[in-house]
Amino acid sequence: MTDDKTISKTLSYWLRHRPDAGGLTLDANGWTSADAVMDALIREHAIDWDRLIAVVEDNDKQRFEFSADLAQIRARQGHSVEVDLALDPAAPPDQLFHGTVERFLAAIRTEGLRRMRRHHVHLSGDLETARRVGARRGVPVILTVDAAAMAADGHVFFRSNNGVWLTDGVPARYLRD
Repeated sequence: MTDDKTISKTLSYWLRHRPDAGGLTLDANGWTSADAVMDALIREHAIDWDRLIAVVEDNDKQRFEFSADLAQIRARQGHSVEVDLALDPAAPPDQLFHGTVERFLAAIRTEGLRRMRRHHVHLSGDLETARRVGARRGVPVILTVDAAAMAADGHVFFRSNNGVWLTDGVPARYLRD
C-alpha cells in the first residue's frame, strides 16, 4: 500500500508543477476536478476517495484544499506553473522566518531569498515551522525576516489559507541569522 507521504508528493507534483503528468488541467486559480485527480491517483496508487480526503485533511502543512463542495482541489501555494491564487495582500507580523541549511547561506546573504521557479518566497510565522522546513534538507538554519521594514518599504505580502506567508523576494538587507 502506498504511504501518505508518497501520495502527498504525487499531489504536489501534479497540482504545483506538472498537471499534465497526471492528465490534469488547472484553471486560472489552480483548481482542477477532484474526480480527475481521483482517477489519476487510482491509476498511480490504487487509493480510494476516503484516503484522498484523509491525505488532504491530515497533511501536516495543509498543502492542498478542496472547494466547499469537494468537486475541485488545488495546491495552496508553491506553484511553478502559472496560476493566480487570488490572495489579497496582507499586513505581515513584524518578523517572519525562513528555514534553510548552511550550504545556501552564502548565496542568501548576497542575493537574499529568491523565488527561483516558484511564484513566491515562502515564509513562516513561527520558528518551529521554519525549523521543520529547513530540516527537510539537513541541519536547519533559521533566518529572521524584518517583515515590518519590508512592508514599510513597499514590499507586498500575502498569506495563504494554510498560514504560509508569501512575497516576491526578500532582499538580503532584511535578513539576519
